[in-house]
Amino acid sequence: MGAAGLIEIKRRIKSVESTRKITKAMGLVATSKLRKVRKELIANEQYSNMCKEVINEVISSIPEGYESIYFNENNGDKLYIVLTSDTGLCAGYNNNVALILSNRLIKESNESKVLVVGSKGISYLSRYGVDTFNEYVDLPDIPATKDINKIYNDAIYLYEKGEVSEVNIVYTKFISPVKQEVLIEKILPIKKDRNLGTEYIIEPSVEEVLKNSMDMYLKSQLKTCMLSAKASEHSARMTAMDGATENANDLLQELSIKFNRIRQGIITQEISEIVGGAEAQK
Repeated sequence: MGAAGLIEIKRRIKSVESTRKITKAMGLVATSKLRKVRKELIANEQYSNMCKEVINEVISSIPEGYESIYFNENNGDKLYIVLTSDTGLCAGYNNNVALILSNRLIKESNESKVLVVGSKGISYLSRYGVDTFNEYVDLPDIPATKDINKIYNDAIYLYEKGEVSEVNIVYTKFISPVKQEVLIEKILPIKKDRNLGTEYIIEPSVEEVLKNSMDMYLKSQLKTCMLSAKASEHSARMTAMDGATENANDLLQELSIKFNRIRQGIITQEISEIVGGAEAQK
């Protein structure tokens, strides 16, 4: 391999260097976004815990025998809110979510409705033969109140109308930057805990207070799951881009060694030709 080989290797080195710049930049962006979402996640988890305390106190004060759709266990169809990403390059993040849901649906005899958040989830679920009932795409990293309300209102409408008996959220729980876990959490119906030992007088009515408290609690739960999923997405993308950057560094090192060996061979050959030509003229 002569000069033509050197030109080809130079071209490959330039291409890999360009790719490395992109992966490094994307890794830095993912790191920055992860830091921002984690901060919001911590704050929302505190709020969600307070909402949970409120709803538990309300439930403990509900009169014996009070019936509500929020507590009734049925055997009808189930609703799954699936949280995925709108963009790729985050390793197996979306596929893991789709696979967990697919395995759950295979075990269930009843039909299920699937609401998907994130455009990538639509294509990944279709690979497993899962049809979607509704989709929500291009949501911001930190979901606005209108985004939360849209998803929640669609889900609670199906539940209150009796079209589904359960509401579940399928998402990737953020545990640490190096550990995330795909979970399926049931948010409706909820279990009544009447052993808190504290009772309150509920005004103006049990139905109104319970409805408002449940809306507040369930929306906080949904937002926490969405923030956790987004933090997991950025963490997965950060890890993937860091790995791609390291692979690019390794490939550049190999190409540089190969380039130097070919160049050294060409120089050695030229020196040999010069020496041979000088010897022939003696």
